[in-house]
Amino acid sequence: MAHILIIDDSPTETTIYRSILEKHGHRVSSSPQAEDGIAAARREQPDLILMDVVMPGMNGFQATRSLNKDPSTAAIPVIILSNKSMETDRIWGLRQGARDYLVKPAKEDDLIGRVNAILAG
Repeated sequence: MAHILIIDDSPTETTIYRSILEKHGHRVSSSPQAEDGIAAARREQPDLILMDVVMPGMNGFQATRSLNKDPSTAAIPVIILSNKSMETDRIWGLRQGARDYLVKPAKEDDLIGRVNAILAG
């Protein structure tokens, strides 16, 4: 199906979400840091990005904004997947250019439903 890039510094959470996505037929790559994830997005041109917020160095809000300002990655939809559950965090994430915002731990049906809805256009 689609190529999805996970940008998350937690190996455990990356493994969980990779497993869910692959089970539903998606090809998954990952990056543990925002800066490396941005480079991977430019290089790989994934169909969608799952972005954590709290990471060392650049955070996910900054990375999402950077991806949306870069013409080579601006068309790649980003879903923020974060432990930050305040409504202000969700609003801020969407203002940075994210297409959706999910709070961890995301349930499989919810995650796949939102991923598929965005991929469908």
